[in-house]
Amino acid sequence: MNLQANYEQIPLKEYAERAYLDYSMYVVLDRALPFVGDGLKPVQRRIVYAMSELGLAATAKPKKSARTIGDVIGKFHPHGDTSCYEAMVLMAQPFSYRYPLVDGQGNFGSPDDPKSFAAMRYTESKLSPIAEALLGELGQGTVDWVPNFDGTLEEPSWLPARVPHVLLNGSMGIAVGMATDIPPHNLRELVTACIRLLDEPDATVADLCEHVKGPDYPTEAEIITSRSELLAMYQNGIGSVRARAVYVREEGNIVITALPHQVSPSKILEQIAAQMRAKKLPMIEDLRDESDHENPIRLVLVPRSSRVDADELMPHLFATTDLEKSFRVNLNMIGLDGRPQVKDLRKILTEWLVFRTNTVTRRLSHRLAKVERRLHLLEGLRIAYLNLDEVIRIIRTEEEPKAVLMARFGLSEEQTDYILETRLRQLARLEEMKINAERDQLEEERARINVLLKSPAKLKSLIKDELRADAEKYGDARRSPLVEREAAQALDESALVASEPVTVVLSKKGWIRAAKGHDIDAEGLSYREGDGLLATAKARTTQQVAVIDSTGRSYSTPAHTLPSARGNGDPLTGRFTPPPGASFDTLVAGDNDTRLILATDFGYGFVTRFEALTGRNKAGKQIISLSDGAKVLAPQASADPARDRIVVVTTEGHLLMFSVAELPELDKGKGNKLIDVPKKQLAEGERVAGIAVVAEGKGEVTMYAGARKLTLRWADLVEYGGNRATRGGLLPRGLRRVERIETTG
Repeated sequence: MNLQANYEQIPLKEYAERAYLDYSMYVVLDRALPFVGDGLKPVQRRIVYAMSELGLAATAKPKKSARTIGDVIGKFHPHGDTSCYEAMVLMAQPFSYRYPLVDGQGNFGSPDDPKSFAAMRYTESKLSPIAEALLGELGQGTVDWVPNFDGTLEEPSWLPARVPHVLLNGSMGIAVGMATDIPPHNLRELVTACIRLLDEPDATVADLCEHVKGPDYPTEAEIITSRSELLAMYQNGIGSVRARAVYVREEGNIVITALPHQVSPSKILEQIAAQMRAKKLPMIEDLRDESDHENPIRLVLVPRSSRVDADELMPHLFATTDLEKSFRVNLNMIGLDGRPQVKDLRKILTEWLVFRTNTVTRRLSHRLAKVERRLHLLEGLRIAYLNLDEVIRIIRTEEEPKAVLMARFGLSEEQTDYILETRLRQLARLEEMKINAERDQLEEERARINVLLKSPAKLKSLIKDELRADAEKYGDARRSPLVEREAAQALDESALVASEPVTVVLSKKGWIRAAKGHDIDAEGLSYREGDGLLATAKARTTQQVAVIDSTGRSYSTPAHTLPSARGNGDPLTGRFTPPPGASFDTLVAGDNDTRLILATDFGYGFVTRFEALTGRNKAGKQIISLSDGAKVLAPQASADPARDRIVVVTTEGHLLMFSVAELPELDKGKGNKLIDVPKKQLAEGERVAGIAVVAEGKGEVTMYAGARKLTLRWADLVEYGGNRATRGGLLPRGLRRVERIETTG
């Protein structure tokens, strides 16, 4: 016996290719993609058909979902009960399907968690009214029937949809090498577009978009995609749709009343709460979920104060949470030719109208055949009535009455069988009248059907009338308003930080931190062993802090990102990468437009805007050109350069005051000479001890020399006024070794 005769030997490579190709085709055609005719995937079609076979119409009592799923997987769909039940649940969720096909009783999930539905042994279900638009013509010769998986039953290859369901509820699916993302649409809009296409077969996609304005999701969130983008999407069959939540103001609070499709309210609250914990939403004080049966979506945001502008806050939330969401669109489906293809709107509706025309034609032809068969039987019965006595005689006396009747009156076998099966009571005169009336009615119907089948125009009118009737019966108003808006942009990070006063502290070894408030004793803070205070700067959390190193490079960082002063802070070398050997010398804080005077101890300086010191480069930017041995002095802010005065003091006690307006405004450089320090004195160690800015007519400056200090008010400072780059006047003899200078009033 040759055991090899029952086997085919093929290379493994060829077998793998063939097996994977077969699997791929199965997934594409029989699992993942919907059919353009009825808009259903096989599992959905089998669920709807099985429910109709169980008598679960919209008017019937619901039955346990487990019974339905048992029938589906036992008779038509040999797959897992869990995946099959999930498919049925999806068709019952009003927040998932625009027009649910299943009417579920029990826990079928919630918008918060669509997969929180109860097990199928607990829930009950039946078909929804609109399912009739898929099933109503099923038994009227409109579909092809194929054997089920084990050949014991037959199932429909498709359902005779009366409406373009493929666009009505949309579909999502991932096949092998392709996917589909069809959004739901409004029934009334689709019907008017179909009627337009029937009236004008040459109508373009743009013409049809006058009716189909865009997708219509089950939620009332706004569709903000522009009309031109929507048109391009329908022309190409691919694109995206952006949806945005809807909010209103109520008693100072912001109330979100609608979310984009498939967005969970709890996830939104979680995303907003995460930003609040990260201190990135100082404008919001509290948030809560007040959703209930009457208000399915009601999320309340409580602003920190009445000054919070909702029109500024909400765009930020739209950009940083799922309150604004983009949906991919890919109109990929199985066409009438049995092949998957991405189709534009016109092609989808054209193919569906071909499908609908074929369905109506088959329905009419099926009905015509039934009418003609009935008329054929009635004609035989009428002959029997006209020759009743002879018919009775033949039946009573002949051994083969059937053959004799057929020969005697020219009857067909079918007519003869019908006469022989007729009951005696139907021979009454009244029954004859009923038969004549039925025959007249059927002949009228036959004539009407023949007219429809022979006249494409009348057939088209019938399809239009049926479409209008279904739109009236099952249609509703658009839910997703179309409001053209720009995509939201997140607020700048600084705008999301609460504006609070802080004092930035820099230590001698380059450690930085921020203490809350401006009345901080920086000297009294704890420092690491061998470290101490170098410089401080008063700032606000919304501002940037700039640090200047010993090479004249500037580095910046947001004040709100600095560590608390409760610890020792963070090393600046962790934030920036200064040149080898460089040390951090001073710091300053301000707004971008703040005017600063930058100066070196060699007596040169210039005015610049604070923005010039900032940047994102960790390596910093060169801001001051330093001569060999020169050091950067603490920068000083000038509120009004045209009226402010700058006070410059050298270590040898020379003081000069002149107008800030005499200095140039530069983005970077060396600047101009502030005070004259002769080369000889510079060589002997005289330097500029510091600079201070005072407003005209007010303010005072204090100079420190060892244990002594001297405070000069405006009236005293005027005596030291002069032109820029002059030597200035000498301070009293005891203050000719000035160490530092500060503005004290």
